[in-house]
Order: sequence, then structure tokens, then C-alpha cells
Amino acid sequence: MAPTYADSFVGGMLIGLSSLILLLLNGRIAGISGIVASLFGRADRRLQVNLAFVAGLILGPLLFRVVFGDWPLVRIPTSLPLLIVAGLLVGFGTRLGSGCTSGHGVSGLARLSPRSMAAVAVFMVVAVMTVYLKRTGGWI
Repeated sequence: MAPTYADSFVGGMLIGLSSLILLLLNGRIAGISGIVASLFGRADRRLQVNLAFVAGLILGPLLFRVVFGDWPLVRIPTSLPLLIVAGLLVGFGTRLGSGCTSGHGVSGLARLSPRSMAAVAVFMVVAVMTVYLKRTGGWI
């Protein structure tokens, strides 16, 4: 099954809708890093909601596989050590930037948060630089 623009549009609408529902029903934005961190930190009164949210993130792809039969094939032509370093850098950046792409990019931009606008601008500049370095044979 090849992805289409319609798939991307519907997926984006569902992400926005779920973010809005979480905000309206729980009074909290859909920042994945904050929700996951709350599961491992001090007691949070929203533990059940956060567990349900994370369970949905895990069960969603499994439901996709049951309905559609298989996952789309994704190949990442790089080494495992580079992927591990990249994951650690993303985690560090998430803490440094007080949130992740879901919190800033989805929820923060929708609320016109200046901090989120700055964070997303930095995400985009670094992403463009990374793609450039990867494609031109730079240090990556």
C-alpha cells in the first residue's frame, strides 16, 4: 500500500483532532515527551489518562496491521550506532527545548506559542542542515 496525499491529510487531521480532544477533556496538550516522562516521574494525577494515551500510541500501529494486513516497508540506510546516537540526541534536545515536535509542532503552533514557534524553526533548520550533510557526504 503506497502512501498518498489523502493518507497524509487524513492522518494530520486525526493527529490534530486527538490533540484537541486531549486538550478539551484533560486540559493538557499532547506533548508526547511530557506524557511519557510523567509515567516515570513523580505521581501525576493524570496517570490513567497518560497511560491510556501511551497505550493508544502502542496499540494504534497494531490495529493498523490487523486492519490492513501489513506495515508499510520503511528502510533507513544507515548504521545502528548512528541511529542510537541520533535517538540520544533527540532525547537530549527534547529536554533542552522543553518539549518535542508533538508538543511544540502540533499543540504549541496551534496555540500560537512564541516558544513553540522558535522551537519548530530550530527543528526545521537543523533538519534541512542534516539532510544536506547526509546527501552531500558530509560528516553524517
